[in-house]
Amino acid sequence: MLQTSPVAYDSKIEGNIIFTQIDSAMNWMRKNSLWPMPMGLACCAIELMAAGASRFDIARFGAEVMRFSPRQSDVMIVAGTVTYKMALAVKRIWDQMPEPKWCIAMGACASSGGMYRSYAVLQGIDQLIPVDVYISGCPPRPEALLEGLMRLQRKIETEHPLREQKRELIASFNA
Repeated sequence: MLQTSPVAYDSKIEGNIIFTQIDSAMNWMRKNSLWPMPMGLACCAIELMAAGASRFDIARFGAEVMRFSPRQSDVMIVAGTVTYKMALAVKRIWDQMPEPKWCIAMGACASSGGMYRSYAVLQGIDQLIPVDVYISGCPPRPEALLEGLMRLQRKIETEHPLREQKRELIASFNA
């Protein structure tokens, strides 16, 4: 009969321990699970839809879950021409999204008004909401959207969410 003794070293446990900073872990989780809120307002929306197809496969970046509810989204992709009539609806949806949230301006019209220099077209969505990544083109290809998504992931990697929360907490106590 074999006699078992308590083991001081277990190689099975060694592989299950990870040492990291909490900011790094949070950023890793956030960047790999982006849930887009598609704001398809014009022709760029077709390219946005194509990015979800199997040929381009946006799922590789953890962004395949297109949410049409702002309360379940964390990145808004504004794709197309934003008119002043639609601007209030876009702003309302942006305000309903929970923090942290990011914005991608897809196409020339969302970035700068495009070829429309008229009284009815907003000359860039950045006049209304903060934009994190601009994607150029008219309309931009799905590959450009994937590149923009990767740029957003790189930006999220460098954020310091705990420092920002501490700063906000201290500011709320001092106010």
